[in-house]
Amino acid sequence: MTFKNTKHTEVDTFAQLLRAEWTKFRSARGWMIGMVVTALLTVLPGLLLAASSNGGPPILLGPDGIAVTDKFYFVHKPLTGDGSITVRVTSMTGLITYPPPDNDKIVPGVVPWAKAGIIIKDGTRQGSPYAAMMVTGSHGVRMQHNFIHDISGRPGGVSAESPRWLRLTRSENTITGYESMDGKQWNKVGTARLAGLPATVRVGLFVTSPGDVSVSEAKIRFTNATAVFDRFELQGESSGGSWSQDDIGIGTGHPAHHYGGVKDSGGAFTVTGSGDIAPRGVEGNWIIERSLIGVLTGLIAVIVVAVRFVTVEYRREITSHRQDRVMAAKAIVIGTITFAAGLVAAIVAVPLSKQILLSNGISVLPVTLLTELRVMFGTAALLAIVAVLATALAALIRRSVAAMAASLTVVVLPYILANIVPFSASKWLLRLTPAAGFAIQQSIPEYPQVISLYTPQLGYYPLAPWAGFAVLCGYTALALGLAAFMLQRRKQVQKAD
Repeated sequence: MTFKNTKHTEVDTFAQLLRAEWTKFRSARGWMIGMVVTALLTVLPGLLLAASSNGGPPILLGPDGIAVTDKFYFVHKPLTGDGSITVRVTSMTGLITYPPPDNDKIVPGVVPWAKAGIIIKDGTRQGSPYAAMMVTGSHGVRMQHNFIHDISGRPGGVSAESPRWLRLTRSENTITGYESMDGKQWNKVGTARLAGLPATVRVGLFVTSPGDVSVSEAKIRFTNATAVFDRFELQGESSGGSWSQDDIGIGTGHPAHHYGGVKDSGGAFTVTGSGDIAPRGVEGNWIIERSLIGVLTGLIAVIVVAVRFVTVEYRREITSHRQDRVMAAKAIVIGTITFAAGLVAAIVAVPLSKQILLSNGISVLPVTLLTELRVMFGTAALLAIVAVLATALAALIRRSVAAMAASLTVVVLPYILANIVPFSASKWLLRLTPAAGFAIQQSIPEYPQVISLYTPQLGYYPLAPWAGFAVLCGYTALALGLAAFMLQRRKQVQKAD
């Protein structure tokens, strides 16, 4: 490694310092090679993983273009034009079936987001627009529409002693939901506008019940729910006649407990269903940030280069009286170069992995363009800020091996531990350490109306993307401030001696 020995003086402007540090970095072949290695280590693991991946489950898209789950038992009739449906729910029960090897163990229970109620839907096609009023297992009455939109109504459950009345009205493309405790006094819950709703829709009763998720066991137990409906009132133009029945999204080959059904007994319907009407989680699907799994190895290379860029100063004479300014210049140079290398790596890895996956018949969970850009630019920023953090630690410690070890300990080690320790501990590691910055890569949000395995292994973090990144930036700013203070103090001690 060779570079021009540029000495700094008090009269150097900061722009001159930046130019000098850039020249120094550019003229050192080893450091430039280190940046190339960083980019390659960030790109290659994701491409290799994409090339070796097998086909996954098909992805169903909802009206907003996001991946959704649309499985439920549907008892319905056509409704043409404006109209309404009103019903009373008097009971909601359920069963939970344990997976193998305990699949003979069936226990009673209703999962928190089991749903039973009335729905207006654009036909029976999965993923089509809808609006629904429902009672839930533990979250009271809700109005939901188009999978991602959720409005809360009154809390509490449902029973024969405390039934719930539900109503949906249609006026062109506007659906309004109401609830009542007695069928007389009605409270408006919410309004949904379903663009492009056809003149004739399907309207009726539905029941669904998602899996019972155990985070501690990393298992999902099969469930179903059963609800009793009566006091039907359907207003508007309908063909009349008997009700149609469909187990939406449940095909042949599924375990028997998945099948739904309906019993008509003297004007009351008992409907059983399983599945969910909700946004889809990442389980079993490819997410765009998986293309960037190499960022962890890329960070190691970045830390090595950043530390060497600083500690080499302590092997030769430094004439600058403002070492804090030199450190700041180094931080800007290494941060900018690392950001550029990381951005090139991300821009290559994400689209190329998509093409490889699509050629293998594997779908990628869709995200908005802004989310994809945030993941790619955020990955580059993550690498850059870690490089600056390593620069500050190197200026504090002034020993290459110790500074590298410290940088790896505060950033890389917590991330690795968060993926292997119990979930309760991993949440705190990813909240309180610089490893929180990895949240900037999360592309699929955590939906409150969906219970899932929201773990780091699946791409979920306890902090929102920008909040997690802010934690990393906070630690970096603190390290820079402490390093500047210590450099100034050392210089004062040297003058006093």
